[in-house]
Amino acid sequence: MKRHYLFHSLCSSLTLALLAAQPAKAEPPARVTGISSPTVRDITVKPLKAKTLSGKSPSKSDRKLQTSIHKGRKANGSGGVELSKYEIHSYKSNQLTAQARQKPQQTAPTPSSNTNAPNPKLQQPQQQRPKAGQIDLPNRSVPVPNYLNPSPNPLRFPTKPEEVQILGAEPISLRQALELARRNNLQLQQAQLSLQRSQASLRAVQAAEYPRVNLGAGVANQGSYIFSDQPDSLFGQDLDTNTTSLTGDLSLNYDLFTSGGRRARIRAAEEQLRNDRLDLERISEEVRLNVSTRYYDLQQADELVRIQQSAVRNAQASLRDAQALEQAGVGTRFDVLTSQVQVARATQDLANALSQQRVSRRQLAVLVNLAESVIITAADPVEIAGLWNLTQEQSIIQAYKNRAELEQQLAQRNINEQQRRIALATLGPQISLAARYNLSESLDSNNNNNSQQSQDFRDQYSLGANVTLNLYDGGEARARAREAEANIAIAETNFANQRNQIRLDVEQAYSQLQSNFENIQTASVALEQAREALRLARLRFQAGVGTQTEVIDSENRLTQAEGDRVNAILSYNRALAQLQRAISSGQQS
Repeated sequence: MKRHYLFHSLCSSLTLALLAAQPAKAEPPARVTGISSPTVRDITVKPLKAKTLSGKSPSKSDRKLQTSIHKGRKANGSGGVELSKYEIHSYKSNQLTAQARQKPQQTAPTPSSNTNAPNPKLQQPQQQRPKAGQIDLPNRSVPVPNYLNPSPNPLRFPTKPEEVQILGAEPISLRQALELARRNNLQLQQAQLSLQRSQASLRAVQAAEYPRVNLGAGVANQGSYIFSDQPDSLFGQDLDTNTTSLTGDLSLNYDLFTSGGRRARIRAAEEQLRNDRLDLERISEEVRLNVSTRYYDLQQADELVRIQQSAVRNAQASLRDAQALEQAGVGTRFDVLTSQVQVARATQDLANALSQQRVSRRQLAVLVNLAESVIITAADPVEIAGLWNLTQEQSIIQAYKNRAELEQQLAQRNINEQQRRIALATLGPQISLAARYNLSESLDSNNNNNSQQSQDFRDQYSLGANVTLNLYDGGEARARAREAEANIAIAETNFANQRNQIRLDVEQAYSQLQSNFENIQTASVALEQAREALRLARLRFQAGVGTQTEVIDSENRLTQAEGDRVNAILSYNRALAQLQRAISSGQQS
């Protein structure tokens, strides 16, 4: 027993000596801007040396990337550690280098003494709001497989289980999801149909500017003595009482003067068409935001599954260590049971994460109106979606200029103004013109009377003008005018309310964008610290100087740190999507 104790003490001393002999880090991990998620690309940040870990000099692309990051940081004018002193090392450096060649490196605005000052080198031109009614969710068309489109029959009703069976999964990017929504989203299709309806209504109202021309024709046969006896002939001539005649009628009517009612109806229809176009633009922006949010939710669900799978593997590794120590006689049964409980708990969390992943996939599929036999997965890596280079004040002004909701309230005000004019027009005089021409001809040929033959063909015409004036209607017209005036005041109040709401949306999204960017930096540092803490906890436990509780706590902290990092990045992307929606810029990186 004594020898066993001395052997155990010797092993512990050697392990602690090895840990103490490891070189300490000279500097803490740097705060890196715009790096991708470690869940897809395992990125570590360390001090820049003359050579890389493999002993080779940095490649040309790596030096170019470092120089670009340093220039962008210097131009931004923010404080903190200069990124030129650090290098970004990725296990998938080829992907990172390819991205560096495709697009220049940019830095997001880090909080400093002047957080609202944009980077002049990264300033993007302000995009004008597209024409009302124009739908263009992605910036340019992206290829999407045709089998992802649903059935063209909206009344399709599956009746067999195999008709709704999932046959495969298709990974798509965010831009492809936006393209699918542009093609197939039912809310957008309904808005387009409403726009077509308004166009038809406008054309119907514009028809009042033209005269109405009617043409009619008919053939008539009339006679007598169907059931009664026909009298004898008179003066040797038969009495034929059956006659057939042909008639025609041509009329023209035109409202010459309506006291402004006709023009007011046309303007009201034009404003309604403009309102529906703006509503189509608003819905397209809402669909863009909803698709982006659902896609980020799916990414979060995928990352949660990956994190929980990693937690299960870590728990199983701890369980194997505990069992090995128990078999070696230096561990306890309590440590083994604790590890088994940790494995069971991680397995339950993984099952819940898989369930949430399936739900997130279906939610995105419903939003883009996907075919029922295919399910989609997220193909984009979890990384920062883009940068925002406008100040808060500039963003607010852009939102005032671009938001369709403000113009909708103005259009509604104009509609109510025209409704007031229509109501008052009924009190004014109404002048109309009418012209009519008709003819008739008898088709009977048995009548030999010349005087009668002269009357076989007849025609006549009439021209006239009508003036009507509503002397008394019980006050209905003026009451409807006052109702329209109240609606005008309501539209103006709604405009002010919408303006305040737009500013709140911009400021809220802008604040969340900055805070989430800070969280990304903090979570990146915490993730590296959690990984190092777990490594040391396992070494301590294997050396016999630590406990299984320390290992389990370190595993939990690592899982939490990975989740915090993913949540920070996706929260940043959601805030960016909210900010883009708040100003209706339509930008997508």
